[in-house]
Amino acid sequence: MTIQWFPGHMTRARRQIQDKLKLIDLAIELMDARIPISSRNPMIDEILGSKPRLILLNKADLADPAMTSEWVHRLKKDGVDALPIDSISGTNVKEIIPHCKQLLAEKREAQIRKGMKPRPIRALIVGIPNVGKSTLINRLAGRKAAITGDRPGVTKGQQWIRIGGELELLDTPGILWPKFEDQEVGARLAAIGSIRDEILHPEDIAFYVIRYMIQHYPEALSDRYELEGLPKEVSEPEPVIEVMEMIGRRRGCLQSGGKVNLEKASALFLKDLRAGKMGRISLEHPGD
Repeated sequence: MTIQWFPGHMTRARRQIQDKLKLIDLAIELMDARIPISSRNPMIDEILGSKPRLILLNKADLADPAMTSEWVHRLKKDGVDALPIDSISGTNVKEIIPHCKQLLAEKREAQIRKGMKPRPIRALIVGIPNVGKSTLINRLAGRKAAITGDRPGVTKGQQWIRIGGELELLDTPGILWPKFEDQEVGARLAAIGSIRDEILHPEDIAFYVIRYMIQHYPEALSDRYELEGLPKEVSEPEPVIEVMEMIGRRRGCLQSGGKVNLEKASALFLKDLRAGKMGRISLEHPGD
């Protein structure tokens, strides 16, 4: 499974971000709490340079809370301010502006000493497609200020959104990178829906996630699909395919002759995963 994905609008988005850096005070970078490193574009460091940065682990309500705590600790140990949030439910969203103020405290205090009234913080919000930028902006603004969707590529251009009198956000399109050198990164991104399903084979992605869940979340898999006797060894593809066939039979994904339609079963499985119907699951561990 080889995944390469770099549409032209993502190249333009990168140039647009670089052009706007001089206008902003800090960057707010969204990652998906279920796969923090895989959902972090390595080019962002190069693009943003030394700009102060707040990392938000979004969709934390879908992620394993123990894993999220470990990720926050890891990022803060590396000198990066990190905050787990959920832009849909609003978890910790009210903490974002205080964190931004803290990151810029020295600069703002210097302005006050000079008799200047600090203007609203100008922040650039960046992240890969479908990580929840527009939903977060709408939650912060208390209105539909940005277009949202449950698929990548919804935000096409840049727009400034005022958040009360304290924060101005510059929304940007999601940016992926030219090629995934580590194919597991591509598989994790595909699993959470950050890459369009149309360019993938859902079976490959579903098999990858099932293998991971058998190793790390067997009870969640068994409980959701009422499965018994999950295999212990999943280094070969046959046991994983057998589990998918069990899921397909449970969910009625059958075709003529009583054979399981693996494509249909895989699509159903991925839909359940993305909707959190198997519980709070993380697909990446800080120790990996």
